[in-house]
Amino acid sequence: MKKFLLIALVAIMSLSSCAGKKKVQQAQLKTQEVKQMLDRSRSDYDDCQRNNATLNATIAGKDAQLQAKEDEMRNRNARIKELEDQVDYLKRTNTNLLERLSDLSVVSKAGAESIRKSLEAINEQGRYIKDLNQNIQRKDSLNIVLITNLKRSLGNVSDEDVQIEVKKGVVYISLSDKMLFKSGSAVISSQAETVLGKIAKILNDYTQLEILVEGHTDNVPINTGCMQDNWDLSVKRSVAVTRLLQNKFGVAPNRMTAGGRSEYVPKTTNDTDYGRSLNRRTEIIILPLLEQFFELAAPQDK
Repeated sequence: MKKFLLIALVAIMSLSSCAGKKKVQQAQLKTQEVKQMLDRSRSDYDDCQRNNATLNATIAGKDAQLQAKEDEMRNRNARIKELEDQVDYLKRTNTNLLERLSDLSVVSKAGAESIRKSLEAINEQGRYIKDLNQNIQRKDSLNIVLITNLKRSLGNVSDEDVQIEVKKGVVYISLSDKMLFKSGSAVISSQAETVLGKIAKILNDYTQLEILVEGHTDNVPINTGCMQDNWDLSVKRSVAVTRLLQNKFGVAPNRMTAGGRSEYVPKTTNDTDYGRSLNRRTEIIILPLLEQFFELAAPQDK
């Protein structure tokens, strides 16, 4: 009987030991799963932190560019105000001279008339300068608004793919070829269609402006079955962008001109891979109508 009880006791202890070991193994597996989940969460958190830092840096850079443009605008406005003050002073001086002409007995009637006409011409020139400054100020204000809206619309696009700047009073949007096309091709990528759609939305808000689309290449020769040379490539790429803006995004065709510049208007040297990558680009140039240019350049008939 004692022997039987001893055997039963050993059996019970063995079963308890097996059950305990199994629970320990299950607990270890659960702990390992939790640790893996924790590691993944930490990795995801680190990725989010890096992405957030990148976005903050991009936003800071764009804010700095906008601030520089606003500072430039304030300086130009101050200069315009200074010129306008000078014009007003000259007009007052001219008026005083005209009033005193009748009192100058030493000046002949013909001489007085000649002086009068000269002073009136100066007044007319002053009015023209004032009108010209106002037109330039209005155009610069439009450029700042246009750039701000473009950068806001393209906020998540890399600066390496899209660059926006003002040169000689005209807004330039420079699009890299690696975003737009495959090497040696004039077929627009799906990613580029999305970017061009955002640009087209802004262009359609400013119907008073004309659009020039220019294709540019590096100086590496191309000769394929589809492209004869870099002239051919630059023209076909500019036409492809213009056609997409018209057909898919509704930009009026009578506002657009497409042209190719081949390798002959580089942004920088073609001696390095990086330089050649900058030179391979398509530019969308936004400018006033020709009639508006003439209004800025010619004095108004009074």
